[in-house]
Amino acid sequence: MLGFKIKNRVSWLAIAMIAIFAVITAQLFRIQIIDHDTYREQAEAEAIKQLVVPAQRGLIYMRDMDNFAPVVLNEQVFLAFVDPMVVADAVKVEDVLKKVAGGNLTVSNLADMLREGFDAGSRYIVVARGLSRAQAEMIKAENLTGVGFTSGTRRVYPEGNLASQTLGFMNGEGVGQYGIEQALNERLSGKDGLLQTVTDINNVPLTIGDKNIREPAVDGENIVLTIDRNIQALTEKALKSGMEKAEATRGSALVMNPRNGEILAMANLPDFSPAEFDKVEDASLFQNAVVMDPYEPGSVTKAFTMAAGLDSGAVRPDSTYNNTDYIQVEDRQITNAHKGYLGTMTMQDVLNQSLNTGVVTVLMRMGESGDRITSNSIDKLFGYFDGRFHFGRLTGVEVAENPGVVVSPKEVEGNAVRYSNMTFGQGMNVNMLTMV
Repeated sequence: MLGFKIKNRVSWLAIAMIAIFAVITAQLFRIQIIDHDTYREQAEAEAIKQLVVPAQRGLIYMRDMDNFAPVVLNEQVFLAFVDPMVVADAVKVEDVLKKVAGGNLTVSNLADMLREGFDAGSRYIVVARGLSRAQAEMIKAENLTGVGFTSGTRRVYPEGNLASQTLGFMNGEGVGQYGIEQALNERLSGKDGLLQTVTDINNVPLTIGDKNIREPAVDGENIVLTIDRNIQALTEKALKSGMEKAEATRGSALVMNPRNGEILAMANLPDFSPAEFDKVEDASLFQNAVVMDPYEPGSVTKAFTMAAGLDSGAVRPDSTYNNTDYIQVEDRQITNAHKGYLGTMTMQDVLNQSLNTGVVTVLMRMGESGDRITSNSIDKLFGYFDGRFHFGRLTGVEVAENPGVVVSPKEVEGNAVRYSNMTFGQGMNVNMLTMV
């Protein structure tokens, strides 16, 4: 009986072993044959990552006599991040980062953030920005599990504050703001590429296998400005001197080549350091006042009023009028800023002595009556100011601008009194570039 029981147990054990092996074999067959593609895709999804290959931002140059001088360059920097799910030693990671990254750290208590990130299932926490290559290599040398890096660039300005409002800057998200950086951001940015590759646990590309798909990055365009570095520097120096003499708090200056309209200098003071834009407390310093702050141009407008009068045939250079230093326009009396040039005056005298009454007379003579401001004379002057000289219109310069306002005769405010003031540059505003 005992031998029979043992033999029976051995048989049942053999049957059980065969059943287990049958189940294992069936499972292996299902995994390796039936569900092979599914598990392969899952494995590839874990090991193969799509990584962005950043495009290099275009450089910006100024003229330097017959050469070109770089005024905005790129410098490679690194961003450090951690994966809370795989960090092996949070204390060591925090100690190394504090020691090496210093002021580039973006977190104050890394250990707490790692715990919170782990609880929330986060796989990516930025811990430092703007690291130099040397800093990144020092951190890498510590072989910190769960710490990874991505490379990028930051802008470098070898000429310091020179033409800062004209150049603008690139913000922390890599987007141009103000000046050329914003206006030509799309051309400067280029197009990022794509790399699909096998990575290790720290997301470092291993660049092996046949799954690498690379879409090359297209670097941004380099931009050459018409601004001459030397003329710009001299203009800023002269502007600073003039502001000190006038005890002015703000000032702007513009230099243009009269033969072709090229802008050789565009200066604003006070300025700022584009490399340290985040330290600027007064955001108005970012504005390029030359094109963004319209103003009443004043007596320089008399040249344009006289041009309109001459071109329309209302006056000739030798036309005269009797100057009494006062002229009546409806219920207002217009006076000269500089009095005492009385009697018969020619149109050349009007410009020489900057006589307000003279240009108002020109406006009167542009109408059908010749001795008062009419709707016809207003329409004619507006036709020149708006249609010929483009006051109050965009110039087309490659930076953001505010063109100002020239009130139309169709508006209630576009009356005789306003247009008499506009003849000598009041009651209207334009930006500096328009006037130049």
